[in-house]
Amino acid sequence: MFTLASPPDGFVEDPFSYYDRLLDQTPVCPQPDGSFLICKHADLSAIYRDTNTYISDKRTAFGPKFGLGSALYEHHTTSLVFNDPPLHTRVRRIMTAALTPKALSRMEPGLIDVVDQLLNAMPRKVDLIDDFAATIPIQIIGNLLDVPMAERGPLRDWSLAILGALEPTLTKVHLEHGNRAVSDFKTYLQGLIARRKATPGDPDTDVLTRLIFGDSHGELTENELIHNCIFILNAGHETTTNLIGSSLALLHDYPDQRAMLKRDPSLITSCIEEVLRFRSPNQFGNRETTKPVELGGYEIPAGTNLHLCIGAANRDPKAFENPTRFDITRHPNRHLAFAGGPHVCVGLTLARMEGRIAIDRFLTRYPKFCLDDERIYGRRIRFHGPAHLPTSLF
Repeated sequence: MFTLASPPDGFVEDPFSYYDRLLDQTPVCPQPDGSFLICKHADLSAIYRDTNTYISDKRTAFGPKFGLGSALYEHHTTSLVFNDPPLHTRVRRIMTAALTPKALSRMEPGLIDVVDQLLNAMPRKVDLIDDFAATIPIQIIGNLLDVPMAERGPLRDWSLAILGALEPTLTKVHLEHGNRAVSDFKTYLQGLIARRKATPGDPDTDVLTRLIFGDSHGELTENELIHNCIFILNAGHETTTNLIGSSLALLHDYPDQRAMLKRDPSLITSCIEEVLRFRSPNQFGNRETTKPVELGGYEIPAGTNLHLCIGAANRDPKAFENPTRFDITRHPNRHLAFAGGPHVCVGLTLARMEGRIAIDRFLTRYPKFCLDDERIYGRRIRFHGPAHLPTSLF
């Protein structure tokens, strides 16, 4: 039996062949702790839509995992992603209002400027993760919250430590780093929020100002505000880094697709969608059952934790023709990289814009780039993408 808490050797680097076997043999896979791994596209789609039977609230699961009263417990039970209405509704409405098409169009010149500055500074030998893919979302989220440039240094390490604590199995070191990161980030945000209250920004483009002052339906408490600012960084940092890094790796490994994109740059939009499907940056979601359900022939009781395997669902042959083929012209492409239903990723348009602009401008500048042999993939299970991409630029 496949066990998420102790996956087989090689799974972290390349989980996709294991997903294919799960889809074929055990698309609903019981786990030793009583939870279930769910792999089929149709099952995930139905679960995302049914918010009465399958909830996002993780207080029951996260108490034993993080310890009641810990900084990690407080954060992950207050942020948008692990909450249901009414908190989810209030926070999402405010965030959505700040990420309108008008606001995003205003952000695009700044994104182009960030990407071009990075490209201009690149030596011929470069790590495309540290020096490109990981830097872009940090700067864009910094712009989104209007974090002063000189204060952005710790953001990436904070995010990695907090997200690292969502892995299925944790060490004492993981917990210590995660709790410290939440505490340090909270302290920083308390000062930033105080400054922003004294000198508000433009609520049409400054998400922090909009979150501080709320909308006609109300405001967030200070604790809700702090933890959902942390969530904004976490939700948009590692996933977008993985999207950009995986795009570059795949276009290197599939030269026919790179050549096709070079001939027709308008394919960049469908290219990004195919990367999202083929190498989903976020491999797993979670829900908890509120009543007994039947899935895949199993009677699953209320209160059961479900691991929603996005990476497998996006390779389901019942949802995608030739799902193991990387095809930048794929249409339709109803992937679940951004989840679905009321919890569909609030920043999906921004993530797509970052991926599109980063890859388009990189390929225009360096169409013959070549990855070196020492590429390293991240050691995460929940998230997937290269951690280092040593590259020669041409």
